[in-house]
Amino acid sequence: MQELIAHQLVRYLEERGVEHIFGLCGHTNIAVLTELEGSSIRFINSRHEQIAAHAADGYARMRRKAAVVLSHLGPGLTNASTGIANAALDSIPVVVIAGDVPSHYHGKHPHQEINLHADAAQWEIYRPFVKRAWRVDRPDLFPEILEKAFQLAESGRPGPVLVSVPMDIFSMKVDTALFERLRAHTKQLEKPSIDDTLARRIVQELIDAERPVIYAGGGVILADAARELADLAEHLGLPVAHSLMGKGVLPDDHPLTLGMTGFWGTQFVNDTCREADLVLGLGTRFTEADCSSWENEYTFSFPPTRLIHIDIDPAEIGRNYPAQIGAVADLHQALKVLNRVAREMLPEPRPNEALRQRIADYRREFSASNVEAIRSDSYPMMPERILAEVREVLPRDAIITTDVGWNKNGVGQQFPVYEPGSILTPGGYATMGFGAPGALGAKLACPDRVVVSLVGDGGFGQNPALLATAVEENIPVVWVVMNNCAFGTIAGLQKAHYGTTLGTVFVKDGKPYTPDFAAIARAYGAEGIRIESASEFKDALARAISSKKPVVIDVLMRNNPVPTSGHWNILDIYSPGAKISHVSID
Repeated sequence: MQELIAHQLVRYLEERGVEHIFGLCGHTNIAVLTELEGSSIRFINSRHEQIAAHAADGYARMRRKAAVVLSHLGPGLTNASTGIANAALDSIPVVVIAGDVPSHYHGKHPHQEINLHADAAQWEIYRPFVKRAWRVDRPDLFPEILEKAFQLAESGRPGPVLVSVPMDIFSMKVDTALFERLRAHTKQLEKPSIDDTLARRIVQELIDAERPVIYAGGGVILADAARELADLAEHLGLPVAHSLMGKGVLPDDHPLTLGMTGFWGTQFVNDTCREADLVLGLGTRFTEADCSSWENEYTFSFPPTRLIHIDIDPAEIGRNYPAQIGAVADLHQALKVLNRVAREMLPEPRPNEALRQRIADYRREFSASNVEAIRSDSYPMMPERILAEVREVLPRDAIITTDVGWNKNGVGQQFPVYEPGSILTPGGYATMGFGAPGALGAKLACPDRVVVSLVGDGGFGQNPALLATAVEENIPVVWVVMNNCAFGTIAGLQKAHYGTTLGTVFVKDGKPYTPDFAAIARAYGAEGIRIESASEFKDALARAISSKKPVVIDVLMRNNPVPTSGHWNILDIYSPGAKISHVSID
């Protein structure tokens, strides 16, 4: 039996369990949109493709399976590219289905075709960052390509893929048997583990080490292995440090949690990792910011520290540090084996009370260092007070999205996270503009949990049209705009090294300038609250959450730098040998 591909595509997605598709219309994809009208799948309409891509990213992070983006060709696809690249560098599975020029017009330069170097070449735009890009050249190949796309996006190290479909193929008919045969294929691949022999080697190394540290990255969360990590750390009495993307892998109030390393890490955490004699790296790329530009005197020192590195992606093992033992495995599976073997080799747990006491003492000292800023009544507000009051108001399992700047670096350092996977941040690409639309996808994925987006005025200002989607779809997210009238982190960097803030602060007639984000929210039909004093903020946030509506809270914030003990060697490029970092901007 012959049926339209657009119709069979929607049925395939329904059977696969897809509940939401994020996107924007165009003349190349309206055949698919038309089929969605009678579908159980909810199309989340956006006003810009970058919004759709970031929302899909947030959705996939919470669902831990591939999200779907439906895009138009040309400018639609390039608009989405930043969001898809962000997903790629954070290992988030997204399947992008993009309309393309009609197959019979390849090379004639029809409307919006990209063909300056090759005919019908829009799929090549995504090649540098997706796991694979397909152009569908025959209608009978489309079902098989679609199945491969989902499997590749979700397997191994997850990531986005692109399926570029000439618009005439959506409107062609193919035999339903081509889609039906896919039902026999598994929708989830079995994942690799480690054997008992290797597990015993690793556990023995951890037992014998004098100062071992577990270093956890975002791969632990992607593998849904946080519980297994906690079991191993608790049984062997091991401290757990984490990368930015690994934040929340253990609750921040767990007695074995050290905290975030690197440039925005604290002295205690960085010193503990640098002085370790053995590090067990789990699901981490050992990125530049997390490792203080890989300079041995700040965060890690490999060697003499020995490294055992387990990751699903073999390309990451040995990329930045030499590994004594390298293992390619799914962390959920590998940690199950390590836990079983650890209990065979060491039946009784090691409480390591001395370590727990050192961590507790450090936490008290660090908390005391922030008390003055947290209690300050000054307005614009101190960023430390904003973060502290957000944490006080939120339930323990609330989902936080961040952007870049204080709301990423300061949150990583100072904001307690208690549930694995409950903080969504743009780590690999550090994309300004992710946090606000990412929260839409997170809320759609977890409608019963509170979702708050901590974003700067620079980031929120990139795509305020996301509010239209929030209002249309009734997505009750609260956005806290930490407004310092600047691209604040870069302004502090530029002022420290070059004595100017040209292009980094927002000024009109010599005075700080900001749009009224609360008024913008109200114009879109959302709620908008503009804070006028520090004392107003906490109650306003509580009201916003309880309203169960989309709400923007615009709060002016002091442009102070996030304190740091780590290192980023761009500072040496700006000011060689000067040991200068960031400064406050009045």
